[in-house]
Amino acid sequence: MTLLDRPLRDQAATIAAGEADAGELLEATLARIEERNQALNAVVETFPERSREMLAAAPRGPLHGVPIVIKDEWPLPWRAQRFGAAEMLAPSAPGESGPYRALRDAGAVVVGVGNMHELGSGSTGNVSFYGPASNPWNLERCPGGSSSGPASAVAARLVAGAVGADGVGSIRYPAAYCGLTGLKPTFGRSAMAGHHMADYSTMIVSGPLCADAADARLLGSVLCGEELAAGEARGLRIGVVRDLVSEDVAPDVRAACESAIATLAETSGGELVEIELPDLDASALAGVLIANTEGMNGISPEKLNNLNPELSPLGRGLLKYRMLLPAAATVKAAQVRALMRQRVAALFDRVDLIAWPSVPAVAPPLEAPLVELPSGVTTADQANVRGGALANLTGIPAISLPVGLSEGLPIGLQLQAAWGRDALLLDAAEALERANGREWVEALPPLAAAESAEA
Repeated sequence: MTLLDRPLRDQAATIAAGEADAGELLEATLARIEERNQALNAVVETFPERSREMLAAAPRGPLHGVPIVIKDEWPLPWRAQRFGAAEMLAPSAPGESGPYRALRDAGAVVVGVGNMHELGSGSTGNVSFYGPASNPWNLERCPGGSSSGPASAVAARLVAGAVGADGVGSIRYPAAYCGLTGLKPTFGRSAMAGHHMADYSTMIVSGPLCADAADARLLGSVLCGEELAAGEARGLRIGVVRDLVSEDVAPDVRAACESAIATLAETSGGELVEIELPDLDASALAGVLIANTEGMNGISPEKLNNLNPELSPLGRGLLKYRMLLPAAATVKAAQVRALMRQRVAALFDRVDLIAWPSVPAVAPPLEAPLVELPSGVTTADQANVRGGALANLTGIPAISLPVGLSEGLPIGLQLQAAWGRDALLLDAAEALERANGREWVEALPPLAAAESAEA
């Protein structure tokens, strides 16, 4: 196994110990992106000279010399973000974004920009100015969105870690579809400077996408500017909701998640607690409404009448839809948010975690992102937001971790915890990894497994 195939933390430790050359790792990463990315379209731009300059100036931080992909949602000193879109309505310019500075100060090397769902407005990754990204487990399937490229890049082992952004599940959906561990930190905890919505978004956070929880802890600590210290997941009280998010789910997904939840309770010496969380459907709608309202910055009737024709029809429609949102709906969404925060706070007096599937079905086809559930066929976006929006609406941390396969595609379990308990989510994820022999975090998609075996 080459260093490039080893975990993020191993890469950092090996370089720090002087047992590997960071320059060689960077060149190997660039070569692998060149070899594998054509099939994936996960990385939309590399800049070898800039990456080499970054490495030459890299301090001896916790990620010294480690290559990282960053989502097209963040500006770099030499490149403006473009949100996977032909046009951004808000100003866009090169700059030192918060995630870039966090990576730079940790000694990491930004090696490429990851593709993303156009304007961050979808959970599948099948629409982008650059063309859709593909899922390494099956190139005809969605990688998830909107952090599609970062997830695809890590799953295909182009890099060991990537930075995504999560506004309504946009880290957790691709983590689930691609078999990764993706952490949405507590709102306000991770680096956001430079994001065009940084000053007024109440939903979006940056976060890590990695193969396992220990790597997510390392990269997440860098993004949060503080250590997400490891602890023991003992006596976990795991809240289980009997609702659409846990029951209107593909049979294989439901079985794998229920088994994983039971295993986590058993291995931690904890218990399952049946809880009620009414109005989850209303909270999903409230999350979408607030995200769209906050996304109106820079929109005017004049701009909407002169949109770039290369924006997708759906993207143009969504932008115009925002202008039609009634003020009463926004007020009602804020009321729902306050109610759900109160309910979630009360629940965390009784439980440590809330658990349900990250997404209700495995990755759908790129050509037609539809999923078949017990209730019938629906769009992946409509189904996914039911379980993804609560964490953004309330600001609590959440994590998606791999717990199985169905049809040769990954299954993800979502855990949510109280505000500030991000580290507990990572502790729980590591406990479950140990309990299942790390079977799912070490599983490789065919594209990566075949080439790793040859190496």
